[in-house]
Amino acid sequence: MAAPEKRAEKRAEKRPETRLERTEKDVRRGRDTGARLDTPRDLRRQLVRRPSVDKDAFGSFAEQFARFMGTARFLIYMTLFVVAWVLWNTLAPEGVRFDKYAFIFLTLMLSLQASYAAPLILLAQNRQELRDRVINEQDRLANTRAHADMEFLAREVASLRMSLGEVATRDYLRSELRSLLSELDDRQQAVDPEDQVDSDQDHADQGSDDFA
Repeated sequence: MAAPEKRAEKRAEKRPETRLERTEKDVRRGRDTGARLDTPRDLRRQLVRRPSVDKDAFGSFAEQFARFMGTARFLIYMTLFVVAWVLWNTLAPEGVRFDKYAFIFLTLMLSLQASYAAPLILLAQNRQELRDRVINEQDRLANTRAHADMEFLAREVASLRMSLGEVATRDYLRSELRSLLSELDDRQQAVDPEDQVDSDQDHADQGSDDFA
């Protein structure tokens, strides 16, 4: 009985995997490694692992650094530092001077400071540009919504005007009532002479009967 089971297992191992089985295996692998299914897998194997840096924290640091470098306080501190450096290495005794005239070490420090400051300032500018782009996009969407609301209100006002044009106004009712009253007066005046003639005829008939 064990031989058929082993043969069945070997057939199952030799049988190619279906798409559903591969998908289930990928799902299990993603759960184990924490990978997402909606992102492609990186097939490259890195020999040296790249350091992970928090971009938001580093960007905030770059913005704060660039903002500090653009203040008068930074200029005053830098001026005082350079003046103190030059005075110390010019007026101090020979034994305690560490950067003699030409101030090569000071020049190197300022060059390093400038070389690091330039990328940080560019990074801060890029973040500000992205922020401005998002704000402009939000303003554009708000303007689009406002324009659509204004068009809707304009259409509603136009429809109300058309509706009010079909409604009877007070002046219109007055004019119609006056015309009806005048028409009734005309009819009354036309009916009154006929009634007078009929009444005269009735009186004449009654007098003739009395005389007889």
